[in-house]
Amino acid sequence: MMLPGFPDAMPLQGLAGGLMIGLSAAIMLLALGRIAGVSGLAARATGISAGGAPRSIAIAFIIGLPLGALLLSTMLGGVATTFPTSPWPLLIGGLLVGFGTRLGSGCTSGHGVCGMSRLSPRSIFATAMFMASGFATVALLRVGGWL
Repeated sequence: MMLPGFPDAMPLQGLAGGLMIGLSAAIMLLALGRIAGVSGLAARATGISAGGAPRSIAIAFIIGLPLGALLLSTMLGGVATTFPTSPWPLLIGGLLVGFGTRLGSGCTSGHGVCGMSRLSPRSIFATAMFMASGFATVALLRVGGWL
């Protein structure tokens, strides 16, 4: 299936991934009564946070993210990726994302998937801000000729 203007888009794979993310969030909420926010689970798994899901669950969830990607990559033949030649954009981007996650009391998975599905006003606002920031960043990068 080809989307107009997006010759390399893979909508069926995106749909399947979205369904799996939603299913895992629903299972975690229904089984444990906890939100499947990756930043909170990462903080719990590393010992930065004492609250939230049991630490063993948090560790299993965080380890399962790259293991699931590795499994699918092995089964489907890999995914082509490119990274900047310098590590600085990745380092700066990672620090900004971490700061924003703490400032916003959660990440896109916690607010965008779990909070929005529960109609949380705070999550709806946070997700709108994530999206607006992303749109503005892309627009600025395009105007500046960096994208």
